[in-house]
Amino acid sequence: MIRILMIEDDAELAEILTEYLEQFDMKVTNIEDPFLGLSTLNTQEFDLVILDLTLPGLDGLEVCSDIRKRYDIPIIISSARHDITDKVEALERGADDYMPKPYDPRELEARIRSLLRREKHEFDAGKGSTKAVKKDIKIDDDKSIISFKGKELTLTNAEFGILKYLLKKEGGVVSREELIYNVEAISEESTNKSIDVIIGRIRQKLDEVPKDPKYIHSVRGIGYKFTQ
Repeated sequence: MIRILMIEDDAELAEILTEYLEQFDMKVTNIEDPFLGLSTLNTQEFDLVILDLTLPGLDGLEVCSDIRKRYDIPIIISSARHDITDKVEALERGADDYMPKPYDPRELEARIRSLLRREKHEFDAGKGSTKAVKKDIKIDDDKSIISFKGKELTLTNAEFGILKYLLKKEGGVVSREELIYNVEAISEESTNKSIDVIIGRIRQKLDEVPKDPKYIHSVRGIGYKFTQ
């Protein structure tokens, strides 16, 4: 059974898609409210998310970003917004596919299977999972809070700025100079050594083992790489 969370406020469309996908052993849980959808994802396990962009109270692009920050799960955008800017931004924010409405439900079913095949291949290769994997470090931009394993971290402005930047660039190498010029709480006159000192303090707060870091990895001669 493939478990799908659909966040869609068009009840008629949601019913049509739910009934169609059930024929292919896909159980769809539809939530019309984006905030409730995020809460449901936090309490139940799903294999994939189908997300509308035009939602009440919270834009779907923000929902997409929030899901991607917290979970490693395939996201298909299902939207009547055809502007290329929306499509590009959705993909940049972590969506795996973008389907402009209207579309044939058969295409949606095919894309779901294609995405899950790819995720399964990566899982078998030891690179990932099709389940919603909770991440240790999460950021709440609205409240300017970064939490670690469910508890809010006590950070200085510089520590918060650097960790936030590393989170945004997760998986990519970030130079010390890039941090100096992109983190507002750091003076442009700061040295690479001062960045290393701040990184050291952040690592302590993340319970990092210096010789075998889990989150912030040193890249010799360049800077750092954040993973989780």
